[in-house]
Amino acid sequence: MQVELAYGRTWLPVELPDGITDVVVPKFVDGVADEVKALREALQNPIGSPPIKDLVKSGDKVAIVFCDGTRPMPSHRVLPVLLEELEEVPGLEIVLINALGTHRRNTPEELDQILGEAIARKYPIVQSYCDEDEAYVKVGTFANGVDIKLRREYVEADVRIVTGFIEPHFFAGFSGGPKLVAPGVASRDTIMHLHNPDLIGDPRSVWGLSYREDNPLSKTVMEVAKICPPTFSLNVSLNKHHEITGVFAGELEEAHQVGIEFVRDTAMQAVPQPYDIVITTNSGYPLDQNLYQTVKGLSAAAKIVKDGGVIIAAAECSDGYPDHGNYREMLTESKSMACFLAHMREDRFNITDRWQVQVQAMVHQKAEVYLYTCGLTDAEVEGAHMRPVHDIAKLVKELVAKKGPDTRICVLPEGPQTIPYVEGE
Repeated sequence: MQVELAYGRTWLPVELPDGITDVVVPKFVDGVADEVKALREALQNPIGSPPIKDLVKSGDKVAIVFCDGTRPMPSHRVLPVLLEELEEVPGLEIVLINALGTHRRNTPEELDQILGEAIARKYPIVQSYCDEDEAYVKVGTFANGVDIKLRREYVEADVRIVTGFIEPHFFAGFSGGPKLVAPGVASRDTIMHLHNPDLIGDPRSVWGLSYREDNPLSKTVMEVAKICPPTFSLNVSLNKHHEITGVFAGELEEAHQVGIEFVRDTAMQAVPQPYDIVITTNSGYPLDQNLYQTVKGLSAAAKIVKDGGVIIAAAECSDGYPDHGNYREMLTESKSMACFLAHMREDRFNITDRWQVQVQAMVHQKAEVYLYTCGLTDAEVEGAHMRPVHDIAKLVKELVAKKGPDTRICVLPEGPQTIPYVEGE
């Protein structure tokens, strides 16, 4: 049987054995018939909130938070409709804030692509780069005494609007909603606390569990967001073609929860038992543009692989590890993933990206990991504690011959857009 894996901007065909291979994908939902109409109706009839244009008045400073270039959020299609609603109120001072978290700044060309040239050239854009410490203001304090700081332009706005999309998330349960506030526009120290080893390693900080289901990391993110809450939240859901399938606008928690239930129904897929081999992706571009993001696809596969099994990931990694941030250095300087887990609480690892290496190390504890990519050399793949593969079909054939006729294979062609889980667990 031939299966097509989301890979870069295209699909990668792979021939796999008939009879022993299961393909698990989200329940497909067609895109809405008219995106502009759906967005406008959601803005005018929101969940738990007055319409957006009733929340602003002439002279208000309005901050609109949007997703950065690592996310497939169609801001260039969503923001024009939102801005049209706001433009009915004269005299607004609007600033767009790029929710970078710990990611690098986007280039002007990338901002044109994310927002559309017309919007990118019309409105002032602030890139919430977490190392600009003076640009963040204290809004509260964590129990351990760490200050909670958010971007000044966000905090000081009269009206705060967050925009994003909801998908499964490997330790926050689901993306969107409060995550646009923290880590989106939070300071580095705030982000570090939200990603501390205890929260990341908690068994309930996992795919598919939200703040209402006692996901401790998700609950902490929501608590931070509510200290300086958005006036209005606008989230969408997407299918594999990046078409909008649902619009969830209104009060932060209520609207996000409605979106979560919609996504949960499409994304969560049960399997009868763990598999010997799980083949995954990172949902194609932009999510598979680097190895750092690809950890999400590995984490999804780890949910249904047998202890001691094999995970094979296909991710283009056009941006490499990437070279920015601390992920590459932590990976390559660790003798093994087990060694990293043993030492990750040391001060030298109290730096950004530790959480990604921690999650990856947890995957390696469970399974052997292979990577198919054209963005990294074999040496770079091995430096990330994975085994390079250049022909997935050939590797699978060899593994099946080695493991025997009872081998079972699962494929997640859309990677972390699917939340697979073993029935009863």
